[in-house]
Amino acid sequence: MAGVTITTIIPVAGRRDWLSDTYHEFEYFTQQPTASLSDMVFGFLEESEGLPQNVSSEEECRKIENLVEDEEKENIGNVDENKSFWENQHQLLQDTICRTTSLESRIRSATKEALIEIQTENSVCACGRPLASGCRDCLMGEVSGRLRNAGYNSAICKSKWRSSPDIPSGEHKFLDVIENSSSKKGEVRVIIELNFRAEFEMARASEDYNRLVRRLPEVFVGKVERLSSLIKILCSAAKKCMKQRKMHMGPWRKQKYMQAKWLSACKRTTSTPLLSMGYSSPLPKPRASMLTEDLLEKLSNVHSTAVEVL
Repeated sequence: MAGVTITTIIPVAGRRDWLSDTYHEFEYFTQQPTASLSDMVFGFLEESEGLPQNVSSEEECRKIENLVEDEEKENIGNVDENKSFWENQHQLLQDTICRTTSLESRIRSATKEALIEIQTENSVCACGRPLASGCRDCLMGEVSGRLRNAGYNSAICKSKWRSSPDIPSGEHKFLDVIENSSSKKGEVRVIIELNFRAEFEMARASEDYNRLVRRLPEVFVGKVERLSSLIKILCSAAKKCMKQRKMHMGPWRKQKYMQAKWLSACKRTTSTPLLSMGYSSPLPKPRASMLTEDLLEKLSNVHSTAVEVL
């Protein structure tokens, strides 16, 4: 019970009192009242969570208020910084896309015309699928062939790179046009990517990043320098997006990986377009039996002579 003091005799090892020269076999200990579990728990919390004696509760409150104010200022600063970053990325993207040369404009126009013709003609590739919405390889081959027919040195390019500590290995296919008409500028290379916007789309991206990607053209036609600038802008935006969302950025989203797709060493291949116009199936090959073939061979060697009939 709460107010009762219990005295218990507990045997201990015998000891000698050297001052009084007496020997004690038992000692008496006073046992305190038994505390309940709740008293023990809350007592422990009160002792451990209590404020230091030299710090008052008012001083502690002021410290907490200062921390909250600093955090709010930091958040406001981050909002302003993020807004400035995305506005700058939009402006850089707009400036890069709008700048163009006469060569890029001509190749872009020829590429657009080829894609429209393929779509309106309902062309079918050698795989038996519609070119406009089916086989990517056959579509690139057809567009490249039509560009060559228009007088451009176009080819299908396949880049391939090895893994490194920063990025994994991979390969990518795209088109290019090499122009040698200007002796002063030398060889000029124009990259054509038929699925450019999709190369930068991310499933869990922020709205700021998605809004930036939506401004990209679906089909990119531009020189290597312009493509390199766009890659830098988009990869920087992707890095910022992942940081804001506190997510890990995959190595295939990094700038080095995206550059390897279009700017690393590649193999150029030219191929003639293999397609049939419309959805009509090819004419069936005539089938002949062995009897028919033997009869035709014999008849070819027979010479008939006119006979007068009486």
